[in-house]
Amino acid sequence: MQYRIDFESAPWDTPMPGLRHKVVEHGGRRLRLVEYTDEMEPHWCEKGHIGFVLQGRFEIGFADRTYVFGPGEGVFIPSGKEHRHMGRVLASPVRALFVEDADE
Repeated sequence: MQYRIDFESAPWDTPMPGLRHKVVEHGGRRLRLVEYTDEMEPHWCEKGHIGFVLQGRFEIGFADRTYVFGPGEGVFIPSGKEHRHMGRVLASPVRALFVEDADE
């Protein structure tokens, strides 16, 4: 059983320009340390996110409203089309920690 996550030694993965993350999976859950920069292209996301903003500022736009998040604030977005959202970096880089289901 791994009780401590050593993000310092974990490699960065870059799934798209402007977004990189370190991922640890265990027991059907995923812990991601994510970094966004202003190079990230706008895109709609329907995945759920539960997390905490560590650094930077970004906005998350939904169909009817936009929220701004900064350091010390939590994020809770359920999965699904009705909760689709688009993020935009306001103060780069944005670092956040997310806990997610591994199958998303």
